[in-house]
Amino acid sequence: MSQSLFQEFEEVSAKEWKQKIQFELKGADYNEKLVYKSRDGINVKPFYNSEDIFETPKSISPKNWAICEKVYVVSEEKSNHTAQEVLKKGAESLWFILPSEKVDFKILFQDLDLEKVPVYLGLEFLSEKFFKNLNTFLSGKNHQIVPQVDIVGNLARSGNWYFNLEKDHTILTAILAGGDPFKSILSVDATLYQNAGATIPQELAYSLAHANEYLNHISNSEKIKKDPEIQFLISEGSNYFFEIAKIRALRILYASLTSEYNFQGNCQILAQPTKRDKTLYDYNVNLLRTTTQSMSAILGGANTVYNSPYDAVFHKNNEFGDRIARNQLLVLKNESYLDKVSNAAEGSYYIESLTNQFAGKALEIFKEIEAGGGFLKQLKEGIIQKKISESAQKEQELFNNGELVLIGTNKFENPEDRMKNDLELYPFLKMNPRKTLIQPILERRLAEGMEQERLKKE
Repeated sequence: MSQSLFQEFEEVSAKEWKQKIQFELKGADYNEKLVYKSRDGINVKPFYNSEDIFETPKSISPKNWAICEKVYVVSEEKSNHTAQEVLKKGAESLWFILPSEKVDFKILFQDLDLEKVPVYLGLEFLSEKFFKNLNTFLSGKNHQIVPQVDIVGNLARSGNWYFNLEKDHTILTAILAGGDPFKSILSVDATLYQNAGATIPQELAYSLAHANEYLNHISNSEKIKKDPEIQFLISEGSNYFFEIAKIRALRILYASLTSEYNFQGNCQILAQPTKRDKTLYDYNVNLLRTTTQSMSAILGGANTVYNSPYDAVFHKNNEFGDRIARNQLLVLKNESYLDKVSNAAEGSYYIESLTNQFAGKALEIFKEIEAGGGFLKQLKEGIIQKKISESAQKEQELFNNGELVLIGTNKFENPEDRMKNDLELYPFLKMNPRKTLIQPILERRLAEGMEQERLKKE
């Protein structure tokens, strides 16, 4: 007869564990010594057990994740060649960034197996004509093309609509109601909030409120009949377990929100490493950062993972940087076997607790936004921008004080390191004064101020 290996051991409660720990501390304060207080409002305990898990909705992870390669389209012919090459070298999906609506699809997609290869189209414009031409090209073809339309994200990032509020929404309605052959069109660019310095609960709440603007628009339109599937663009930060929990919490929150509209609640997540902790000096450390951030994305349940090159801060796009970034994901998939188990984080007391706490805190912020008139209204009033700025400033102070460490930059820096002659790109926040409808949300790396001072001294 089989017998449990642990049958002879009595179950130990959380209270008993804590009493034992307090005894070993010999009078030192438990909360001061062992409880980590994060900037995200989560207090991390020294241990977790089944008592930390509550009955909450489960995060549903995809069965597989795809390695993605980003290609900025200036020339359709060159971009097509690049796409074919990276697919041969291990990429499994493509992310074309289109700066113009004038695209020759026959050249761009030539010899690409659109039925097997997911293709994301990052659009830097809003055009109904573009979609009509794309629909015509795809007529009768099986494909996995996903255009990314995000008029609210464009407003938050640039401070302006593409045209104006009314025209942008009119074009959006026409695109969504156009009988298109796409599984998904709408996207929510949440990378902006993370790269600008938002906390995880803020990032989740703003992503949800951002998506809710689209769900509201769809539910109030008689022309749009489709059940929407939104794609979220997510940046993964440096707190490994927190970032795993973040993606899981997002799926739970989005499913809860869409249930209120009687929609299915399907969403796609395209994740990538954050820009915020990337550095100019000792830039090889960026390889370690992007590796762990990609792992968080995978274990959290992203559908697609794009890994940014380690030298993207200061180098133009180059074959070596792209190859290293792609190979990092290939190692994680084919040598670390991170594609063998779906929802690997499920059941971890710590991660399940983080997921529940992030979802709860984000939901509170989301309700405050909706009570205040919604995401667009709060963007217009500058409330969202102010909240993110306050969080970013607190994080910046932690970095400046050395409490938040970036190896090679504010700790263990190499004084002999020289970068001035290696800069192909301007690696700092670009200030371009112009008239905007609202204050744009600005992305900024933590190390910028320190790097600028070091460059002056070279």
